[in-house]
Amino acid sequence: MNRQLKSQGLLCFSHLRWNFVFQRPQHLMSRFAKDRRVLFIEEPVREADVQPHIRCKVCDRTGVQVLTPVLRHEDGENSAALTKQLLQEHLQRMRVASPIAWFYSPMWLDSFPQGLAPSAVIYDCMDELSMFKGAPARLHVNEMELLSMANLVFTGGVSLYEYKRALHPDIFPFPSGVDVTHFAQARGRTYERQEQLGIPHPRLGYAGVIDERIDLALIHEAARLRPEWHFIYIGPVVKIVPASLPQAPNIHWLGMQNYQDLPSFFAGWDVAIMPFAINDATRFISPTKTPEFLSSGLQVVSTPVRDVVRPYGDLGLARIASTADEFVAACDQAMAFKMGMKWRERADAFLETMSWDSVWSSMNLLIESLFDGRGSRRNAAYESVPGEATHV
Repeated sequence: MNRQLKSQGLLCFSHLRWNFVFQRPQHLMSRFAKDRRVLFIEEPVREADVQPHIRCKVCDRTGVQVLTPVLRHEDGENSAALTKQLLQEHLQRMRVASPIAWFYSPMWLDSFPQGLAPSAVIYDCMDELSMFKGAPARLHVNEMELLSMANLVFTGGVSLYEYKRALHPDIFPFPSGVDVTHFAQARGRTYERQEQLGIPHPRLGYAGVIDERIDLALIHEAARLRPEWHFIYIGPVVKIVPASLPQAPNIHWLGMQNYQDLPSFFAGWDVAIMPFAINDATRFISPTKTPEFLSSGLQVVSTPVRDVVRPYGDLGLARIASTADEFVAACDQAMAFKMGMKWRERADAFLETMSWDSVWSSMNLLIESLFDGRGSRRNAAYESVPGEATHV
C-alpha cells in the first residue's frame, strides 16, 4: 500500500448507524480499519438532561471508532451548527488532520468540521437518498456540492451509476459484495434457531430493513394465497408504523437479528424472497441480500427490481415475479426445482467475483491512484475549507 495513504486516517460520515443492519458501510470500513484509523461518524442522537458531547466507542471486532454526537432535545434548530462545533473540537483533541473524508450522505456537508482540509473526498453513493421517504429538501443541493468537491464517486449498483454517470468525471459502479464464506455456513446446517423452531415448513424468508421499499400488500396477498406456507421476516422496521405490518397466522415478524446469526436462520428456510415494492425508493437499489441468499444455497424469488433482474434474473439465478399470483407461482417452482449441483456451480462461479474483499480492494486501488498521480483528474479535495491542522 502507498505509504502516504496508509498514514492517513479515514472519516466516514454515515446516515446509517454502526450497530444497525451490517451492510455496505460496515463491511468496507471494517476492511479499511485493518490498515488505518477509521472514525465512523453517525448522525446525532438526542437525550434529556445532557451536556452536548461526542460519544466515542470502539468496535471490539473491527477496531472502528464510532463517534456519535449527543444533543439535547431542545437543540433541534441548531443541531447542524452544534454538531459541526462538537466534531471540530473532538477531532482537534484527537489530532486528526488531512484525513480521507468518506461520505454516505450529502447532508453531512451541513455539519462538516471547519478547517479539517481532507486529503481526498470520496462519495460512496450506495442509494438514491432523494427518493426515500422523508428526504431533506436540501439533499439535492448538497449532493451537487459534494459531487463538485469529490475526488472519486462510487455507486451501490449499475442502474444508479447509469443515472449519475454524467455528474462526475471519476465515477465507478460497485454493486455490494458478499461474504461467501460466512453465508455458506447455511448449506447443510441442521442447527435450528430457537426463534423459528416452532414454525412449520415450507418456510419462505426475507432478511433486511423493512421500510417503504417493502411491498406490504404483496406480503399480505401471498400469505393469503398460500396459508400452508410460512413467511419469515427478519429485520428492523423503519419509517413505517409497525401496526401497519400484515398479520396472519403464517406471517412471522422476528425483528432484527445479529449478522453473525443470519446463516443459522437461512439454513432453516426453503426459499428466500425479496418482496420489494416497485416505487421511487427501489428504482436504483441493488439489494445486498441477493448474493447473501445465493451464498446460503437458497433459491431466490424477487419482484422486478432492476439490479436484481440484471444480472441475477438474466443469468437464471433468481426468479422474477410482479404480482402476488406470479410470486407464489415462482416460489412453487423454486421449491420444486431446489438446488441442483449444476445450478449451485453456476451460482458459486458468479459469487466468486463479488466478495467484499474484492470490492474493497478495487476501491482502494482507485484511492491509491489519487496519491501517486495515476488517478482522478482532480488534485485538491476540499480547497475551500480554511484552516490548518496537524497530520494524523
